[in-house]
Amino acid sequence: MNVCVYCASSDHIDPSFVLLAAEVGTELARRGHVLVSGGGSVSCMGSLARAARAGGAHTVGVIPTVLLAMEVGDTDSDELVVTTTMRERKAVMDDRADGFLTLPGGLGTLEELLEIWVAAVLGLHAKPVVVLDHDGVYAHLRLLVEDLVGRGFVRPRARDTLIWATSVAEAFDILEAGGVAPRVPTQGEVAEGE
Repeated sequence: MNVCVYCASSDHIDPSFVLLAAEVGTELARRGHVLVSGGGSVSCMGSLARAARAGGAHTVGVIPTVLLAMEVGDTDSDELVVTTTMRERKAVMDDRADGFLTLPGGLGTLEELLEIWVAAVLGLHAKPVVVLDHDGVYAHLRLLVEDLVGRGFVRPRARDTLIWATSVAEAFDILEAGGVAPRVPTQGEVAEGE
């Protein structure tokens, strides 16, 4: 599976997020997936790609010319695709991906998440879209979306298109299941099945 991971390129974040990105890269490789990312070599982007490669994963970095120097392009990528524009970057990442995983990040990460989420809602793709929010970075986003649902701006089906995970393993389980959160059987169901 080609997994597109959206994440931070900022060096001004808590190091725990960089470690989370490395954990995601390690798990991605362990499960035999291909990484598609924004092609930067700094912060979470770099940590993610280095960990994926260290585990034997193939990595595809996609970066526009304007950001190549700014984000210090990941020249160690197995494939480094340099695009002309940001829109072209996102299109290449979308096309190369079988599923999308969003880690904590800034405005660029949020913009990527919202665009791919809306595309799924509109039926422009049927790929799973997962947010890994292990410590509540996106809690306000979830509350905002719930409020928008309550006010009628967002349909519940649109809200439910995005799947939330709180651990790396859970996020990959959801991606591998095609965007359906694995259901934990009730005690009654377990007892009936015994």
